[in-house]
Amino acid sequence: MKLGIVGATGLVGRVMIDILEKKKFPKNELYLCASNKSVGKKFSFKGKIYNIISLHDLFLKKPNIVLFSAGSNISKEWAPKFSKIGSTVIDNSSAWRMDPTKKLIVPEINASFLEKKDKIIANPNCSTIQLVMVLFPLHKEYKIDRVVISTYQSVTGTGKKALDQLNQEKEGKIKIHKVYPYFIHQNVLPHCDSFLENGYTIEEMKLIKETKKIMNDYNIAITSTAVRVPVIGGHSESVNITFKEKPNIDNIYKILSQTKGIIVQDNPQKNIYPMPLYAHKKNEVFVGRIRKDFSLKNSINLWIVSDNLRKGAATNTIQIAEYLISKKYIC
Repeated sequence: MKLGIVGATGLVGRVMIDILEKKKFPKNELYLCASNKSVGKKFSFKGKIYNIISLHDLFLKKPNIVLFSAGSNISKEWAPKFSKIGSTVIDNSSAWRMDPTKKLIVPEINASFLEKKDKIIANPNCSTIQLVMVLFPLHKEYKIDRVVISTYQSVTGTGKKALDQLNQEKEGKIKIHKVYPYFIHQNVLPHCDSFLENGYTIEEMKLIKETKKIMNDYNIAITSTAVRVPVIGGHSESVNITFKEKPNIDNIYKILSQTKGIIVQDNPQKNIYPMPLYAHKKNEVFVGRIRKDFSLKNSINLWIVSDNLRKGAATNTIQIAEYLISKKYIC
């Protein structure tokens, strides 16, 4: 079993390596790949030193699995090349998510859609993953009619340069390379990714479109507002859900508490609710503030938090690989 990681020096790539170090992931050979300027750098993994190699050199190794986290342009160019030589690509970028010929996978929800012939598999947007983890089990029980989402997203969702901007601003440095058009330190930006002609941002449209694809229901009405906040530990979401059937709050607690990968943290009287501070470096999705929406029939509010670099990216990617191996789709 040959495993390659493309984008190994990035935020998500480093988390992938960290997760794999703690797992008994079946691999005989590991190849860490990054941009040309990183080639030759050394990484330690389980007591062994690995050199960063180029994409071309990784291609020549003919890996069984390649985990991509190096941006859409790299994925669009290289994923088809790897798939043609028999490698299975699991891609973290937005390159293939809405491609009707590619599957968009959250293992707890739709891993059963995967087949041995799937050689390019898309990992959803980080905000979408934590959202659908909560929506899907509730949809099965009550049928969702409409969802209103407001996100509060960590700067780490934009990458290392955004994290550098936040840290430099905190240190009072003025001459910095700005990833965002304004200061992010002590500020909130209602601006995740670029604006589209319809007034929504790309991030907001990802939430809408990807949710429908993963849940395999294009009749759910969804609207979203995505906000960037000066937080490192994870993404948070305020979600209002309207069901077609009357929901029972006690049953919603029960459903979510019994759903694999979800942890319910909900005791407002004791100030217990999900926060990025506690979700940081955790692989689960946390949900709380579960309550009726008294303004609208069949509606509830809840609050979802998850580490966007883990379940929102690296963890979900590795879970897809583990599923493929368990089914002997990769061997």
